[in-house]
Amino acid sequence: MTTTQPIVVQPPAARRQETVTTLHGHRLADDYAWLREKDSPEVIAFLERENAYTRAVMKPTEELQAKLYAEMISHIKETDVSVPFRYKDYFYYSRTEQGAQYPIYCRKRGSPAPEDDAPEEVMLDMNQMAAGESFLALGAVSVSDDGNLLAYSTDTTGFRQYTLHLKDLRTGEVLADQAERVGSVVWATDNQTLFYTVEDEETKRQHQLFRHVLGRPQTEDALVYEEADERFNVGAGRTRDGKYIVLESASHTASEEQFLPADDPEGQWTLIEPRRENIEYYTDHRDGLWYIRVNDTARTFRIVTAPVATPSRAHWREVIAHREDVMLEDLELFQSFAVLVERANGLPQMRVLSFADEGVFAASSRQIAFPEPTYSAHPHVNREFVTDKFRYGYQSLVSPTSVYEYDVQTNQSKLLKELEVPGGFDRSLYRSERLFAAAPDGTAIPISIVYRKDKKGEGTNPLYIYGYGSYGYALPIGFNSNRLSLLDRGFVLAYAHIRGGGDMGKPWHDAGRLMQKMNTFTDFIAVTEYLTAHGYGDPRRVAMEGGSAGGLLTGAVANMRPDLYRAVLSHVPFVDVMNTMLDPTLPLTIAEYEEWGDPNQADAFAYMLQYSPYDNLQRKAYPAMLVKTSLHDSQVMYWEPAKYVAKLRTLKSDDNLLLLETNMSAGHGGASGRYDYLKEIALDYAFLLQELGQQ
Repeated sequence: MTTTQPIVVQPPAARRQETVTTLHGHRLADDYAWLREKDSPEVIAFLERENAYTRAVMKPTEELQAKLYAEMISHIKETDVSVPFRYKDYFYYSRTEQGAQYPIYCRKRGSPAPEDDAPEEVMLDMNQMAAGESFLALGAVSVSDDGNLLAYSTDTTGFRQYTLHLKDLRTGEVLADQAERVGSVVWATDNQTLFYTVEDEETKRQHQLFRHVLGRPQTEDALVYEEADERFNVGAGRTRDGKYIVLESASHTASEEQFLPADDPEGQWTLIEPRRENIEYYTDHRDGLWYIRVNDTARTFRIVTAPVATPSRAHWREVIAHREDVMLEDLELFQSFAVLVERANGLPQMRVLSFADEGVFAASSRQIAFPEPTYSAHPHVNREFVTDKFRYGYQSLVSPTSVYEYDVQTNQSKLLKELEVPGGFDRSLYRSERLFAAAPDGTAIPISIVYRKDKKGEGTNPLYIYGYGSYGYALPIGFNSNRLSLLDRGFVLAYAHIRGGGDMGKPWHDAGRLMQKMNTFTDFIAVTEYLTAHGYGDPRRVAMEGGSAGGLLTGAVANMRPDLYRAVLSHVPFVDVMNTMLDPTLPLTIAEYEEWGDPNQADAFAYMLQYSPYDNLQRKAYPAMLVKTSLHDSQVMYWEPAKYVAKLRTLKSDDNLLLLETNMSAGHGGASGRYDYLKEIALDYAFLLQELGQQ
């Protein structure tokens, strides 16, 4: 089906070095373990040979890639500004400039509205900060209560290892205060004390909380807390009313929180409730009460309150009961109202509640209406506690990203900004639908699809299916102008809300993890078969894509049903499940036991082994594949996709393309600059168009 010129270069061959592990009566062979030596010249040479091969094979598509890149650029308003949000005496926003890779973070003085003649203050110009760097990512950003100091963190490798900096916004001076491997940062109300979390260098687990006083050497920073349980990460934040600093310790399935008055940085911390297995809770504060979202009586969460003086569960009072069919995902708490962020039948919804008395919600509620069959909606930036306005974001597969402001008094939403999509975009040309496919066990699996109406045929379109299905992550259904390059060429795009994700709440996650993980893969196969059987795509021209844990999905499915797919796009894929999960020295491994299982246990080992993509590669035909990774990935190490491709080259019995592309100066998210990222997408799309014969 390919329309490119014949390939005249040979794919690289990796050296094989047999390494065998025997555990629980099973033999694990790993002939490419040597690829883990990141500093080895041989490893770097191998990755560069693979990159050269990919460039050579894809060279006939260079003109197409350039065209795709130009199309994507044409649909972006390159010079733009975000909706400003108020925090104390300033309005904060970011803006982009044509030709500049990164955003510029700014503010203007004003309260309750920006002052007409207030000058713009540039807090961070990431383009200047990125000078001389091949990668730049911004982590934490926090302004002191008096507005004078900015704490921010940066990563210049892609390894998600952030350095903390402090900047005096009055003078523009970057201060000498600094710390490494920093996660969250929180100011105390004295504008001199900063709390920050630090990760363990080996496991990349945020495990310590420090207290820093402005101007003092980091060596004098006080260690406030250290998390001993390797399943748990720590993070810190402030309640919306600003009164308390909250320290959270959380694993994938359990959590606990402790708090400190923000005006007493050297005071005593108070534990709200000790952690319990499989119980999560999350808090905010209003008028002397903690509002606690907790899943102790049901997986879908309820809300209880507790006094600040006696916050333990013996003093909990239920104010919102759980509902079996509605997942309570978040609570947005304000002085005079609250917003429940829920998920019902797989779709987000927001319910606005007012207060009656003594922390109890009024019996009636108002729901914010959303007009389309499938969409994403989420709280936007809402920093002010005393307000009668609530901002939220909305988008769909055909509606660009928008920011609305809901007025609690009038029950009306006002559009503040919709993302402008230049280049002739007309949303009326496109249609989104929500469908359901039956899984092998009869479970209805939601599917969101989008296509261009005038190009939709009956079983004739190229079909692209995306999935993730892990960590309880609900697959967001948002707008992306890049996709117009596929939709305008007749693609039908589908997004599979498979089990293991959080699309239908915590029970949906539970049904696709640990000893039920196979549901994730069989759900995706069922979605593919449903779509082709119902005329949404040509069965001979189906592609699938997934990244990270979604790469585990595509790898497992490619082993199980390679006949269903013509092409696979796999980004930073988690494909070497057994070797990774058997190595507790790797980042994240122990914490991941709660998602995949502990392979040191015989039953879990046998179950995980049946789907691990690397261990189940066979001598048979596979779809064409473009596998992408980054040398400095800290989440899924580069060697997993490298080993996977090296092994598959020795087994595949077909002539389909197998390409490995390694970004040698980035991390888990790929290129950091917005223009560089679009070039990566152009390569992806050229590969899809080439393989599905739709240029």
